[in-house]
Amino acid sequence: MSEDPTVDEERTPARAAEPSWSAGLHELWSLADSAKDVTALADRLYDILLGLPGVVAVSGSRWEGTRLAYLRWGTLRSPGPHRRAGRDGEEAAPAHRTPGDTTEITGVPASTLSDPGWPEAAPLAEAGARSALVCSFRLDSQEWARLTLGLAAPQAPQDAAPDAPQDAAPDAPKDAAPDAPHDTARDTFLRTALRQACEIVIACQRRLLAQRETERRQTIDAFLAEASLQMDATLDAEETLRRVARLAVPAIAEGCVLHLLRNRRLEPVATTHVAAGEERGLTGLTGDPWFQDLLRRVMKSEQPLVLDSTDLEGGPFGPGGRGAALDVRSLSVSPLRARGRLLGTLTFLHQSDRPDAMSAWFLTDLARRAALAIDTCLLYEQRRQDVVSLQRHLLPSGLPEVPGVDLGAAYGVADASLEVGGDFYDVIRARDGEFALFVGDVCGRGAEAAALTGLARHTLRVLLEDGCPPERALARLNTVLRQQKASRFLTATVASCVPDEDGSGALRVRIASAGHPVPLIRRAGGTVEEVAVGGLMLGVFDDAVCRPVTRRLAPGEMLVLYTDGLTEARTQDGTFFETLMPSRIAAAVPPGGGGAARLAEGLVGAATAFRHVGADDMAVLVAGVEGER
Repeated sequence: MSEDPTVDEERTPARAAEPSWSAGLHELWSLADSAKDVTALADRLYDILLGLPGVVAVSGSRWEGTRLAYLRWGTLRSPGPHRRAGRDGEEAAPAHRTPGDTTEITGVPASTLSDPGWPEAAPLAEAGARSALVCSFRLDSQEWARLTLGLAAPQAPQDAAPDAPQDAAPDAPKDAAPDAPHDTARDTFLRTALRQACEIVIACQRRLLAQRETERRQTIDAFLAEASLQMDATLDAEETLRRVARLAVPAIAEGCVLHLLRNRRLEPVATTHVAAGEERGLTGLTGDPWFQDLLRRVMKSEQPLVLDSTDLEGGPFGPGGRGAALDVRSLSVSPLRARGRLLGTLTFLHQSDRPDAMSAWFLTDLARRAALAIDTCLLYEQRRQDVVSLQRHLLPSGLPEVPGVDLGAAYGVADASLEVGGDFYDVIRARDGEFALFVGDVCGRGAEAAALTGLARHTLRVLLEDGCPPERALARLNTVLRQQKASRFLTATVASCVPDEDGSGALRVRIASAGHPVPLIRRAGGTVEEVAVGGLMLGVFDDAVCRPVTRRLAPGEMLVLYTDGLTEARTQDGTFFETLMPSRIAAAVPPGGGGAARLAEGLVGAATAFRHVGADDMAVLVAGVEGER
C-alpha cells in the first residue's frame, strides 16, 4: 500500500462516489427531459441522493409564499417516499425563508434540526441526521422549493449559515464526538451534488411549466377559434347573443349574462346557467343596484374586472344570495368594445375562486371577439332595415283601386348581400277609367342600381300619367338614360289598359316591351298565353324601337307581368321554375276578392321554395278583369 497521502485522499468516500453520481446525474437529466411531472423525477432523485456518502435522509418541500404546500422525505431506514400536506399557519424557519433570485446552499447545524418551525426537522432527526445541507430555489413568481440532505456527521462551525442562531454550536447533540473528523472533501462533493440536483429539478419544472402553458394556450386558442366560428356562423343578432352566452357555460363558467347598451342603459339580453331553471332568476339578480354599479365601473374604465369571494360582500351573490347566486364565489365583468364604441358587458359567474380562465388577456380576447360578432350582427341588422326602407321607397306603397279590376303584386328578395335590388313595378291611373302598369329590372344591385331604379320608375310614371303610349314612354326613358350616360341597362314591360267600348267590362291592353320577359295571360278557360312582344333593352343604344301589340282581357282573365328572377330560379339539376309557371297560373282562381294578390304572392313563394341556384330579386304584378265570362 502506498504511503503517499494524495493516494489516500483519492480513496476517500467522496472520490469513490463521483463516478456513480455522474452516472446518476446523466440518468436524472434524461428523466427530467421526459418526466410528466416532478414527482416522477423526485422518486428517483431521492434514491440516488440517499446513496451518496454520509447522507442518511433526503427531504423536499414546496412552498406558496410562507405556506407549506407539501413535504416529502426518504431515509436510509425507510426510503419511502413519505409525504404529508402542509398545515394551516405553518411557516418556514427564520433562517430559511423564501429565496431570492439566486440559489444558495446553507449548512444547517444540529440546533436547527430540533426547531419545530422547520418542518424538515422531525424526519431528518428521526433518521439520525446530525447536520444538513439545504438548497432553496424559486419555482415561479409565487412558489419555491427546498431540497435538504440530512448528514450523519456535523458540519464545521464555519459552514453554518450566516444567519444561523449564535448558540448553534452549544446546541449540538451531546453524543457527538467532539473530536469527530470533518470530511472537507465529502462536504464539497455533497454541496456540488446538491446544487446539481436542484438544477435538474428547476430545469424539469420549467420544462413542465412551459409545456403546460403551451398546452393551456393551445386549448384556449382552440376554444377562442371555435367561439369565433360559432359566433360568426350567423348574422342574426338574437342568435349571436344566445351563442355567446351558451359558449361560456359550462366550458368557462357556471353562469353568463350579457348586457347591451340600449338607450344609454345596460339591459340584460342573454343569460344562461348550468341549471336551466335559474336563468330567469339570474337575469333578475343582475338588476341589483350593487351589480349595476359594478357594470357602470367596468364601462367607465373599459377594463375587465375580476372579483373573488371577499369582494362580493354587499352584493346579491355568495352566501347571502339565493338560487343561482348562492354558489357564486367569483365573477368577472368584461367590457364589450368594437369598432371604437362600447356595446355592453360580458359577465361570467363561477362557483370556484378565480379559475385559470379568468386571466386578463383571455377575458379581453374573448370579449373582443364577442363584441366584434355582436357589432357585426347589429350593423347587419341596421343595414338590412336601411335596405328594406330604401327598397320600400323604390316601390309603390300600395296599388290604386281601379273599378272592375283586381290588382296584386309581390316582391321577393333573394340576395343576402344586403344590396338594393333593381326590380320595380307600379300602377298609374289616368283619365276616363284608363290605367297603366309596368314592371322593370335594372342590371345589378347596389346604390347605383337603386338610383337608376328611382329614375326609371318616376320617369315612366310622369310619361304614363300624361297619356303617353307604352312604346313612346319606353323610347323617352331610353333617351333620358342615354343623356344621363347611365352605366347600366334596364329592361321593362309597359301595358296601358282602356275599357272596351262594348260595355262588357273587358279591357283593351296595349303592351310594349324592351328586352323584358314576355307577359302571360290567363284566359277564362284556364289556358295560359304568352304575349309575343319584344324589343331592345334600354340605356344601350340611342334608338329604342319597341313595337306594341294589343290584346283583349275579358272578365275572369288575368295579365301577369314579372321579372327574370322568377323564371331563372332553378333546382340543382338545372330545371327552371319557368317550366312550372303556366300550370301554376292556370290553376289560379279567377280575379276578384284578392285573386290577383294571391297569384302574385303564390308565384314568388313557390319560386323561392323551388330555387336552389340563382340569387336575383323577383317582382310579379297581376291585373285581372273581375267577373266571369
